[in-house]
Order: sequence, then structure tokens, then C-alpha cells
Amino acid sequence: MPTRAPNIILVFVDNQPAEMTGCYGNTEIVTPNLDRMAQNGVLFENAYCPNAMCSPCRASVLTGLMPSQHGIHTWLDDHKKDQWPIDWNALAAFTTLPEQLKAAGYETALIGKYHLGNPELPKNGFDHWVAVDVGHTMSFYNNRFIENGCHHVAPEHAVDYLTEKACTYIGSRRSPSDRPFFLFLTYNAPYGHWPSIKGEPDNRFGHLYRDCPMESVPREGINRQLMDWIHMRQTKLPGEEESYYKGLAQIPNDLPSLRNFYSQMTLVDDGVGRVLRQLDAANLQSDTLVIYTADHGMSLGHHGIWGHGEDSWPSNTHGISYHIPLIVQHPGTLPPARRVKALVGTTDVYATILDYVDLDPPHSKESPARSLKSMLAGSPSDTQTGTFDAIFMEQEETRAIRTDKWLYMKRFKGGPYAFRNELYDLVRDPSEHHDVVRAPENRAIVQHLDRRVEAFFARYSDPRFDLWNGGTVKSNSTRPWLWQESWGADWTPVYD
Repeated sequence: MPTRAPNIILVFVDNQPAEMTGCYGNTEIVTPNLDRMAQNGVLFENAYCPNAMCSPCRASVLTGLMPSQHGIHTWLDDHKKDQWPIDWNALAAFTTLPEQLKAAGYETALIGKYHLGNPELPKNGFDHWVAVDVGHTMSFYNNRFIENGCHHVAPEHAVDYLTEKACTYIGSRRSPSDRPFFLFLTYNAPYGHWPSIKGEPDNRFGHLYRDCPMESVPREGINRQLMDWIHMRQTKLPGEEESYYKGLAQIPNDLPSLRNFYSQMTLVDDGVGRVLRQLDAANLQSDTLVIYTADHGMSLGHHGIWGHGEDSWPSNTHGISYHIPLIVQHPGTLPPARRVKALVGTTDVYATILDYVDLDPPHSKESPARSLKSMLAGSPSDTQTGTFDAIFMEQEETRAIRTDKWLYMKRFKGGPYAFRNELYDLVRDPSEHHDVVRAPENRAIVQHLDRRVEAFFARYSDPRFDLWNGGTVKSNSTRPWLWQESWGADWTPVYD
């Protein structure tokens, strides 16, 4: 690794499954810059997030903790801002990644989507702050931003605006006497929900998909679990975001929306290319570690669902919503064109950045985060030793383990609902369509995987936020009735 502390750029995009890039095998998407980045660096084929919602994954990458540790189990609902404490910071209890880097001499910047509390002022050790004012993206145009305390509206596409801000920041770092910097560039795209992607695309890359048949996305009928989820929301929370949840049943197989979504992804790719070119123009490319990943994936009609892991009843952990891109480059330091098959995750990005700059990654007793530093350098993966043989996920009432052969979803059994566990054979059924949990020949593997899930969450849960054992959440849950029915009417979210 380099003797001088490298600059670090962590690009964290919103709602992008790994397969929405050319370098992960999609022949319809146009992502030349990310494909080039993969050729120049290291691509992790099997990276997964811990939760298929925005805020939990942002918290996990900044803390190295699971949702049941940091307490954020779903997106922080901006509609509940009036209930938040003044200038609330959901991660105030933790020493976050930017705070640790700042203590080690880094200058730090957040440019983009925060979605971990009130975005008015810098938080979590960030020196420079350009934040979109809400977590939801209703449109990519005319978004309101807060730049170091000053409010303004950006009429241009949000990706272009954020890219320009990032390039300006990088350009200001030309002097070799400058301290190293950490830039958390958090695009609020490609996003993938109405109204921001409704209809044919009107951005400058829309023409690339005008006649695209979208054969890279399967055509499937609407899943009953999605309809059960919409019905449950309307029954338990009548009138709350009704149009949004109705849209979840209308978007699957809608070609204009799919083409629009893909065009937003190409805009993100273009932004990444501009950032990389700015590094080159500032003569900083060899001094900068660049990591590209996403908060989580997203089902684009796969399994008959449009949306996230929580957009079914019960919630699911199918790969399309959890499989994320993870591409890392550091020219002259990391070997090019490497593909790593080990099962890795969002929390590992946290540990890897710390280890890469010779700071101590968290102890395994405190965090599931594992450093990927040796893999980046070209050393064999640790899959033979079992270190990287599995990844764990959670979505409120569903906890899961994924190995190279199995996906096992374990469901919460403490409430009034008869949730079933599920098991998928990833070798025989890579698309995860045939639940084989009840097959007699799989009884032993179910018991083994069940024990691993139990042991993992017994180790990596804070009793305050362990929903399965009477804990609560920060700010909000998408299933508040489930936890009230399970733990009593006085169950309520907290803000500590």
C-alpha cells in the first residue's frame, strides 16, 4: 500500500442492482466509465448490502454495523421530520468513518444525499457539506440543496449538479501540500421510483434506450406477496402514501419506466467518468483510492416485485434487491482487471477503508466488518478459511444468510402472523424462484443455516434495536403494527 495516505472517494449511488452495469454482464445498459473502471481495478462479483433500504445501508457503510446494531431498520421518513429532535443526527452515538479519517489528518466532504437525519448542517465529521434537503427524489430537476448552511435550488439534473460540485472540490485539492481528503459522493440516482422515472426519459441519454426492448429485465406476473404488502399497508396505515404503494403494482413491465431508469443509470456513469477525468486533470489519480458501490439493489419486476426487500409481505432478501456493484481502483497501486468471487458486503467497505490507510479496523467482536485489503492487493481470498463464505442480511421481520450455494430467509415468529421460512438452491435455481425449505433432503442444511443466522444476530445486535427480542427502531418502521402487536401498544420508535 502507498506510504503517503491516499485520497479516498467513495461513490455511493441510490437503488442500483449490480446487474445494471455492463461490467456485471448487462448488454443493454450503457456504462462505459464504470466498465473502464472495472478494467482498471478490482470488481467484486458477489457484494451484498445488509438491508435493501437506503438509510440503513448508509449507516452501515459509515459505522461498519448492522441495522440491529445502529438502530436504523428502514428509510428515515422525511414526512416525520417534525417529530425529530432539533438537528437530529441518527449516528450521533457512533464514531463514524469520516470522524475517524478526520482524526487521522483527512479533510472530509459529503456531496449528495445524506438521509441520516436533519441535513441542514454538517454532521458525522464532515468538513465540507453539500446535501440534498430530502431523502426522497420526486424529480431529478429543481432539487433544493444545502451547501455549508446556505440553501439554493439547482435547476439542472441532480447528477450533473453533484458531479460539478465534486469536480470543483477535487480541483481545489491540486496542491501537494494539501492534506488527503475523503469525499463521500452520494448520488440520489438512478433511484427508480415514480414520479422521477415515470414515462419515457427526457435527459440527454434517453435516446440510447428509445427502442431498447429491455430484455435484460424479466417479464413476470405481479407477486402475491407484493399485493399482500400493499393491502397490509392500506389496512394498517390507511391513506399513508397511498399513491406510492399503488405505483408499486403498476411499474413492473412498464417499458417507458424501465428505459427511463436505465437512462438515469447512464447519467450516473457519465458523472463518475467526469469525476475520474477531474482526478486525472488535477494529477491526483495515482494518489486516490476510488470505490464505487450502491446503497442497495432493487427489483425491477424480478419475482413480480418492483422495489425493495421490504416491498413484499413478508419482506424478502432476494438477490436482485441486495446484490450491489463494488468496483475499486487505485492506479499504480492495485492490480487491474481483477474479479473477486468472495462474498463481501457493505460493512466490509468501512473496514477496508480504515485498513487501507493503516487505521485499525473494528474488532470482530464489535462489528461484522471485514477488511478486503489483501484481496485488493491480489492475495487469494479467505473463502477457504470460512471468513468470506457467507453474507448476512436483515429486513425487519426477515433475517437471512447467503452462501455460494444457499439463500435462507428466516422469519420472525413472535407475532400473530404465520410467516414461513424460505430456502433457495442457488446452484440449481440461481434466479431464486423455487422455495425448497420443506424438501426432506434439505432438513439438515436448513437446521445448519438457521443456527448460523441465530448465532450471527445474537452476536451483532444491540438489545435496544433487536426487533426480534423486543427492541425498537430509530425514527420509524414500515411495519409499526407488527411490532406493536408483538411487543405491546406502547412499542414506539426512539431518537437516541
